[in-house]
Amino acid sequence: MNIWQSLPKSFFALAPMEAVTDHIFRRVVHSAAPADLYFSEFTNATGWVHAGEKAVAGRLTIHPDEDYPLIAQIWCSEPDDIAKLAVYCKKLGYKGIDLNMGCPAKTAIKNSGGSAMIREPELAAKIIAAAKSTELPVSVKTRIGYSRVDEWEGWLGHLLGQDIAALTVHFRTKKEMSKVPAHWELATDIKKLRDRIAPDTILVGNGDVTDRQHAQRLIADTGLDGVMIGRGIFTNIFGFEVESEVHSQQELISLLILHLDLFDETKSTKPFETLKRFFKIYIRDFPGSSDLRARLMTTRSTDEARAVLSQRLDL
Repeated sequence: MNIWQSLPKSFFALAPMEAVTDHIFRRVVHSAAPADLYFSEFTNATGWVHAGEKAVAGRLTIHPDEDYPLIAQIWCSEPDDIAKLAVYCKKLGYKGIDLNMGCPAKTAIKNSGGSAMIREPELAAKIIAAAKSTELPVSVKTRIGYSRVDEWEGWLGHLLGQDIAALTVHFRTKKEMSKVPAHWELATDIKKLRDRIAPDTILVGNGDVTDRQHAQRLIADTGLDGVMIGRGIFTNIFGFEVESEVHSQQELISLLILHLDLFDETKSTKPFETLKRFFKIYIRDFPGSSDLRARLMTTRSTDEARAVLSQRLDL
């Protein structure tokens, strides 16, 4: 039984997000309200092959406390490089390889990765085959098309024909980015396609999901096996809780302090400035949160940030 088969019948995953889902943030989310499945930040295989750890900058680090299901998400346009990084990910302890074939960022597209794969279906098949060299389960995360919504059947049908463990579909095209609502109305037809071509492949939906309750409704409506929450976690760090609750200022600030503590304890090589993108996750939706967030944005160290938070809590 591989990692995908061991998940609950309906499961909820934290989507892989660049510069967000490192081992520190994964542990904070797990502390707040656990997801069923986690991913690394997406990592370029060619960069790793040519420059090693310097190129991946800690993206693949697994902390000893991470005892939950964890999959490495990797990408590039060179099958041999994918195979080499997949072997390394297995040595690190990852339980699966997820191939990013949906990122719309210009950097990925320029290097024939991410969503560019939608226009290179035969290369995508070679990338998938290369990733299988480790015998870890291989999955793909992609979009419904490059420029047009009606590309979905040919592209997703091609991927489903590659004998992959799971397919995650972000219900937008590359061209749409995140500028339009996700096309969840296609989910039922995509499930029918899955059932016809590869009934054993797990099907996951992604796009505009706010929390676990929203995800449960989507699963009930579409019959998908699981749902990923991505940007929704920025507006509700407790998004995976089984029953939605109102959380206090104290709880939110405590989670930020945990984030700061984990950052220091693990001697992160990332600069303090990278933490500031997370402040809006914790400092929101309570009186004075905007002013507090503005003060935190002027801090230059974790100690300064803790001092500002201590003043707020009168510690």
